[in-house]
Amino acid sequence: MSATPVVALVLLALIWGRSLPPVVVLLVGVVLIAAVLVAVHHAEVVALRVGEPLGSLILAVAVTVIEVGLILSLMASGGPGTATLARDTVFAAVMITLNGIVGLCLVVGALRHGVVSFNAEGSSGSLATVTALATLCLVLPTVTTSSPGSTFTGPQLAFAAIVSLALYAVYVFVQTVRHRDYFLPVGPDGITPEDAHEAPPSPRTALLSLALLVISLVAVVGLAKSASPAIEAGVRAAGAPLSVVGVAIALLVLLPETLAAVRAAGRNRLQTSFNLAMGSSLASIGLTIPAIAVATIWLPGPLVLGLVPTEMILLALSVMVGILTVVAGRATLLQGAVHLLIFASFLFIAVTP
Repeated sequence: MSATPVVALVLLALIWGRSLPPVVVLLVGVVLIAAVLVAVHHAEVVALRVGEPLGSLILAVAVTVIEVGLILSLMASGGPGTATLARDTVFAAVMITLNGIVGLCLVVGALRHGVVSFNAEGSSGSLATVTALATLCLVLPTVTTSSPGSTFTGPQLAFAAIVSLALYAVYVFVQTVRHRDYFLPVGPDGITPEDAHEAPPSPRTALLSLALLVISLVAVVGLAKSASPAIEAGVRAAGAPLSVVGVAIALLVLLPETLAAVRAAGRNRLQTSFNLAMGSSLASIGLTIPAIAVATIWLPGPLVLGLVPTEMILLALSVMVGILTVVAGRATLLQGAVHLLIFASFLFIAVTP
């Protein structure tokens, strides 16, 4: 497993700046997925060393680094449809986390343990923060009148970026310092499960994993950029809208979060699953949007952030169902099925708008 990041980096050096035949694109896809899986492994090792809930944040930030790198590399190419790429990717990340990951974890946890428990205080606070950031960055641009289309003016974009960073910083402070207990796993009786206290790795192992994590992240971004022309060509050939590229990016970068969250749900640690899902959603908005806002100084073309009406309806539905799910601190198979149905609807609408 330690060799995978090195192999991915060597492959990146061999193909960088070259036109890739279909066989090589397939090889890049396989290595890319392997690098993402290895990245989650090393991120989890580092997370285990620092402990919860800070560990969940480490994985969320690692995923955000991949997301920002992919968006910027594709937008820098200046191809058609890149003006909405950041919006499509961030919105897809929100829908994947609030419905796909949460729903899958609830289903896995409920099938294995019946009724699953989590901290309503921490989960509801996370959901409220996601709702505020998503509305500010993805809904408001559609209804503001100072700039044409679903865009922000320069001052509006700067304000949204500052507020996003500030709110994300407050969330991190509350999760890791002020109300840390609200984000720790709980069992059916409100007691932290014994398996939540796993033995942390040695400092040397954690440092090695950190180095391999960085190499994996660099390789993932570079390989994805090299394969992006083939991805866009495939989307056009299938007759699907280019927004599907944003969905594909979000699905790829959130694969580590999904695997880690599902494993936690199988161990009856739904709060850890929720930390991973909500943390990824918050990082996707609170860190990605400010980074893209700064990059617009050098990037060509406008930055379209506002959602279309169909997407706003799906976002509102996700928030309402999410509130009903987290308010009780307990959930069953039914709640998981509802979230997965909303996620399936999002995927269907993305392909056939």
